[in-house]
Amino acid sequence: MSNPTGSSPGAAAASPTAHAPAHVSGQDARRVAFAAFVGTALEWYDYFLFGTAAALVFSELYFSTLNPAAGTLAAFATFGVGFVARPVGAVLFGAVGDRIGRRPALLITVVMIGVATGLIGLLPDYAAIGVAAPTLLVLLRLAQGVAVGGEWGGAVTLAVEHAPPDQRGRYAALPQLGSPVGTLMSSGAFALVLLLPDQTFDSWGWRLPFLAAFPLLVIAFYIRRRVEESPVFDELLKEDDRAKVPAGEVFRYAWARLLVAIAAAFLGVGGFYVLTTFAISYGVDTLGLSRSLMVNATLVAAVVEMVVIVLFGRIADRLGPGRVTCWGGLASAVLALPVFVLLATRSPVAVVLAISVGIAALSVAYAVTGALLAELFPARYRYSGVALAYNVAGALSGFLPFIATAMTTAIGDDPWVPATLLIAVSLVTAVGGIVGERMRVRDEVVVD
Repeated sequence: MSNPTGSSPGAAAASPTAHAPAHVSGQDARRVAFAAFVGTALEWYDYFLFGTAAALVFSELYFSTLNPAAGTLAAFATFGVGFVARPVGAVLFGAVGDRIGRRPALLITVVMIGVATGLIGLLPDYAAIGVAAPTLLVLLRLAQGVAVGGEWGGAVTLAVEHAPPDQRGRYAALPQLGSPVGTLMSSGAFALVLLLPDQTFDSWGWRLPFLAAFPLLVIAFYIRRRVEESPVFDELLKEDDRAKVPAGEVFRYAWARLLVAIAAAFLGVGGFYVLTTFAISYGVDTLGLSRSLMVNATLVAAVVEMVVIVLFGRIADRLGPGRVTCWGGLASAVLALPVFVLLATRSPVAVVLAISVGIAALSVAYAVTGALLAELFPARYRYSGVALAYNVAGALSGFLPFIATAMTTAIGDDPWVPATLLIAVSLVTAVGGIVGERMRVRDEVVVD
């Protein structure tokens, strides 16, 4: 019978503290964390492109037989499909990462999402091939989701397992920088192609950011090939103490930890898409703001997010990632309504400020998500546990832009409508953070 923490006597015996100490060094930690960051930045660039395109062009090109509101809902539903696929990727690549190695899993994921994204840039629209166009779009989005489902958990696990134990917060924050950098790259790419005439952008200009995934993939793959395997996983190999069915052990022995981890990750994923994907559509379609203004607001917010991630990654080393997660959740809940009130003013300065403040608040929790989740699961099934938690949170929150759009359509476009949704997500993460702080486990490591 499992204990209140969701682990069992067998799981406790398999804790990392039962293994020989793993040797880590600051130099290795920096190199691996940088490689994890580069790969993760590409993954999020590819993934975020879809969200921006869903808000700007997919409804017209792939769902053109629907009225504008229904087309937007269909585009966001397709966007959400990628999130549903992410837990599948977490199970598949979690098994690879916990059984074969963290490094092989990460090489596969970066290739898979790069190819899927590039192919979206080559996909004919509905006018050219009919119903096959949205069908293929959904399939490529599914491929993106499966790849991302294995990417983030592996990148964070590798970075944490190479890091000195008292500096895990700052090194786990480096893969988190992949999110704002990916946002900056994807929004920047769209900001550039939006300079083209509207007809040119709608016909082929929007494809250029997707096609850029091919050369970026070559760079990311080269860097990631040079990453060494995790020293903690090497110890598991030596002692032959790998989980036989990693996801099964997570559900059997660490179900409570999984629930806490999902809650802790919820805001960093779901809140982000409310304030980017939904906010772009809300600003353009409901408030009548320009597409360029909304995309540029996300660019400014991404720069702010980078500063917040670096700062609070370091703070987590002193105060604990769970406490920082709780603060981020509470701050986001307090600021949710003011953010959407500022958006409703339609003032360009207020719009940029609103998106930046909202993203900054949720980034407090997001900065330390990797550090907290990695310390909620023992090494033998850590990759699977981290990946499952993060991507189940993603699956639950991937339809938030759809839900927010449906709410504003049914209830009205008053700021309190989407703000209520963001407040609920924020409070879930605040609770997950404070509970998760009490459930952390540590590997036994020796710093060279």
